[in-house]
Amino acid sequence: MKGLILCGGAGTRLRPITHTSAKQLVPVANKPILFYGIEDMTAAGITDLGIIVGDTADEIMAAVGDGSQWGATVTYLPQDEPRGLAHCVLIARDFLGDDDFVMYLGDNLLQQGLTEFVENFETVRKTKGGPPAVAQILLAHVDDPRQFGVAEVSDSGEVVRLVEKPADPPSDLALVGVYLFDSHVHEAVRAIEPSARGELEITDAIQWLIDQGHRVVHEVLVGWWIDTGKKDPLLESNRYLLERLEPSNLGTIDAASNIEGRVVIEAGANIVGSRIRGPAIIGERTQVVNSFIGPYTSIADDCEIRDSELDHSVVLEGSKIVGIPGLADSLVGRHVEVTRSGQKPAALRLMLGDHSIIDLE
Repeated sequence: MKGLILCGGAGTRLRPITHTSAKQLVPVANKPILFYGIEDMTAAGITDLGIIVGDTADEIMAAVGDGSQWGATVTYLPQDEPRGLAHCVLIARDFLGDDDFVMYLGDNLLQQGLTEFVENFETVRKTKGGPPAVAQILLAHVDDPRQFGVAEVSDSGEVVRLVEKPADPPSDLALVGVYLFDSHVHEAVRAIEPSARGELEITDAIQWLIDQGHRVVHEVLVGWWIDTGKKDPLLESNRYLLERLEPSNLGTIDAASNIEGRVVIEAGANIVGSRIRGPAIIGERTQVVNSFIGPYTSIADDCEIRDSELDHSVVLEGSKIVGIPGLADSLVGRHVEVTRSGQKPAALRLMLGDHSIIDLE
């Protein structure tokens, strides 16, 4: 009843760990990716949150604060360097105590929430006979399971084996970054050895539980699931989330502008002589002048878009795009300037940060 009572707002609570770094603060539909996970947890009644932080701890703490904006309490758990997801459980031992807990990877976005996943953990432990399940994992059907951790599942729905990026996958069921454990996992993370890449793998810990005769059950994901660690998946998740928009206007739109479809214009934004075709969102205090903003575009706060055309793109706060036609399928970082200088001779002049990718036609 522990998990079920929690979801009903009473009893001992399930405690989630959200494994995060600065990339989880990249906004999708003008909201940091991490916030969607926190919202899913609190919607499921999980309000005692532990967040594993590394060298970007200050950024995470500044964005999330004490968790009160979600009605939650946040404890920050420092990890000196990436040592694997099972290591996150290891260092969170004092915080977790003997409670059941959800572990949720902070750069994942899921269409479905966590409520049923949490509730079903108790249901399956009580209705399928045999010893209680000690863990529940979330799986998704994928086209190429060779790129993922893959689960082999019995006819009764129990996880028999986990294989990391197998050449010959036993199924098309890939591990999604959401896990539910009881206290048995603490023995597992202490028992396993680091993998070939020097990390304590959560898949090894789950396999250890299976090898010790414990029951590990699963659920299959409903709807979409995206790991937002790269540009294209991030743009894809932005597209999905913009589809949920309810149009609103808290800014200013002049008579020469045209707004089509589901568009959110946030407070202080100013639209002048421009066309915006939704779904799209324009952040606070952003200026859009003599420009076209196409579908599936998110422009964050304090940006300037002038004499430009954007489509299917994400622009982060404080950026300036001037005189650029046909910008599409792009992720523009914070405080970036993309302009045309008009200098002669005509040339492409770039100043790029680490890990940048430029695609020139």
